[in-house]
Amino acid sequence: MMSGLSAYADRVAELLGSAETTSGNGHCLETTDTVRRLAQLARDTHARGKTIVFVGNGGSAAIASHMATDYSKNGHVRARAFNDSSMITCLGNDLGYDRVFADQIELHAREGDLVFAISSSGRSPNIVAGVQSALAAGCTVVTLSGFDPGNPLRRMGAFNFYIASNRYGFVEIAHLTICHAVLDLICDLPFSS
Repeated sequence: MMSGLSAYADRVAELLGSAETTSGNGHCLETTDTVRRLAQLARDTHARGKTIVFVGNGGSAAIASHMATDYSKNGHVRARAFNDSSMITCLGNDLGYDRVFADQIELHAREGDLVFAISSSGRSPNIVAGVQSALAAGCTVVTLSGFDPGNPLRRMGAFNFYIASNRYGFVEIAHLTICHAVLDLICDLPFSS
C-alpha cells in the first residue's frame, strides 16, 4: 500500500515540477519565481486595502473556500471566496449558472484586487466569465488549470499555472499546493521547512 501511495505522491510531485507557468502574453515564467512574486503581490494587495478573491467549481470551489479562509486567518490578508451556496443558487436560477461569479465580481471586485480563478478543465463558462469581469474591473488575475493545454483559461491571467494532467485528483492537489506555497511565503515560511 505504501508503495502505491508513494507512487501517487511522486506523480503529483512530477506534475508540480513540470507545471507550465505563463504570463498574460504567453511568455514562459519560472514557476517558483512566480509563486514568490504572487506572495509579494498578495501582501501588497492587502496593504493597499484591496482583496484577494478565489473562485472555483466543485473541488475547485472547496480549494477556493479553503484558501480564502487560510489566507485570511493564517496570512492575515483580506481574502474571500465567491461560492456561498445561497448566492450561487440564486444567481444561477435568476441569471444563469454562467453568471454566478461574473455577477459577484462585477458587484464586489475593485480595481487592484487579486483574483485566483481555479478550474481543472480551464473551460468552465462561469469561471471564464468571472475572469472577463475581473479583467474589466481592473483586477490582476491568476489562473490555475489543467487537462487540455489549449484551454481558454490558461491564456487569460497575468499569471497562468497549467498542470499537464487530465485527472482531477492530480490537478486539484497541484492547484492546492501552489496556492498553499504562496500562502506559506506570505507567512514567511520557507519552502524547505
